[in-house]
Amino acid sequence: MIENYDNVDVFVGIDVGKGEHHAVALNRAGKILFDKPLPNDEAKMRAVLQQLKQHGIVLVIVDQPATIGALPIAVAQAEGVLVGYLPGLAMRRIADLHAGEAKTDARDAAIIAQAARTLPHALRSIQVADESVAELSMLCGFDDDVLGQITATSNRVRGLLTQIHPALERVIGPHLDHPAMLDLLQRYPSPAAMQKAGTKRLATRLIKLAPRMGQRLAAEITEALDAQTVVVVGTNAAALVLPRLAEQLAALRRQRAEIAVMVEELVDAHPLSTVLMSMPGVGVRTAARLLTEVSGKHFETAGHLASYAGLAPVTRRSGSSIRGEHSSRRGNRVLKRALFLSAFAALRDPVSRAYYDRKIAQGKRHNQALIALARRRCDVLFAMLRDGSLYRADHVLAA
Repeated sequence: MIENYDNVDVFVGIDVGKGEHHAVALNRAGKILFDKPLPNDEAKMRAVLQQLKQHGIVLVIVDQPATIGALPIAVAQAEGVLVGYLPGLAMRRIADLHAGEAKTDARDAAIIAQAARTLPHALRSIQVADESVAELSMLCGFDDDVLGQITATSNRVRGLLTQIHPALERVIGPHLDHPAMLDLLQRYPSPAAMQKAGTKRLATRLIKLAPRMGQRLAAEITEALDAQTVVVVGTNAAALVLPRLAEQLAALRRQRAEIAVMVEELVDAHPLSTVLMSMPGVGVRTAARLLTEVSGKHFETAGHLASYAGLAPVTRRSGSSIRGEHSSRRGNRVLKRALFLSAFAALRDPVSRAYYDRKIAQGKRHNQALIALARRRCDVLFAMLRDGSLYRADHVLAA
């Protein structure tokens, strides 16, 4: 719910876009005050808002509060205008109630403005995000991109090795996350080069970065090399590609390690870090995700937060044929994944484990029990954030 909603005189719906937005402004009676494209430019946005402020208190609602919607929100806040956003799911459902099937920026902006005017319960307020959360959001997004590149590059390396020497891939593939193996591929990029180097040289190279398992890996690589005597077509080309992919993968992993250090510094400096990390299963990365996905958003109850995260159960009933509750497929997927993985990590905590075991005893499957634990922890997280209090184990057990 938007604060001071009853005093609003002008409702502005903005359908955000990369090049330009589209804005529709309505007064409380529904009369159109503005309906034009809005350039993604601070000066022009300020001019429009100043013009609309002549009609009274203005409320700006966007459909995306982050990324390309960040500038309109920042300009509106700088102008002293109320801001909020309309969640995507609510936007789609409301759009179905309007005549026509056209998908245009002008229509979407009009729908947002009408929803702002007539459906205040569907709106969510936007609080001013602090600089550290904005930086965390950008770093976490970059970390996601780097992780995607790491996965793609690693899969490419494993694919090439499987193509030319499957036995070798079974030894090297599972250890591509270790810098010693990437260093080895850059120095000896083909089965022939490894065979020529011999076990002793391979072990010497590996031990530099993997002192405890270098000797064992060298022996396993030699054994794998002996298992295949034929040379597959394309091996020479793969020998040219593999060291470059290994170098690229090593550079990406170094980038991710550097990002992790910066994320940890920002999380440690945030006033809520102590609160969040007092909960079992919440480390630096999870705390960063919780800050970026929850900070700046207002949730009236724990149920609202659970619904936003996609952890609220969905009841499906139709006569006697369909009955039961199922996990939601909607919500903020990033937040849901963070809470789910956090619940999985918390199984080492005796209290969380006891709750999980109790759900298993009630007949729930592993994933269902984990989601139930994540849902319960979501309630506890809401109370912790609301009160600024540290984690209490008895809150998890109470259910």
